[in-house]
Amino acid sequence: MTAHSQRQIWIRVISLIAIGFGLLTIKEGGAVLFFDGTARDAAGNYVPFVLWFNFLAGFAYIIAGVGLWLRRRWALVLASIIAAATALTFMAFGVFVYSGGAWEQRTLIAMSVRTLVWTGIAFAVWRLSAPPVSEGRTQ
Repeated sequence: MTAHSQRQIWIRVISLIAIGFGLLTIKEGGAVLFFDGTARDAAGNYVPFVLWFNFLAGFAYIIAGVGLWLRRRWALVLASIIAAATALTFMAFGVFVYSGGAWEQRTLIAMSVRTLVWTGIAFAVWRLSAPPVSEGRTQ
């Protein structure tokens, strides 16, 4: 298997992760935002701006995943924007918590995971998109 085909496989795996993550994010966020009942009760002290950000970001996750699958250059940019926006929302959440806002520990965990996942996706795609360095070549 060539290095090029291995890179393509990894890009495909990452794109499927992004799409799956997006679908789950939209489903779970939408259940809390738009339906009364079990999901909203289970959410407890959810932070509305974090929930709305994550719900809307779910659509960007899917778009980025499709772009990665199709190997579009803009998908790397979108993945980087998602990572940065998630980190900024996480920081805003930290300010909210510090100022005494009600929150759930699962929000802290979920934002940590989202920030790590999207930073990892952006970094991995950046590395996989770089042209391979030829062995024995000096610069």
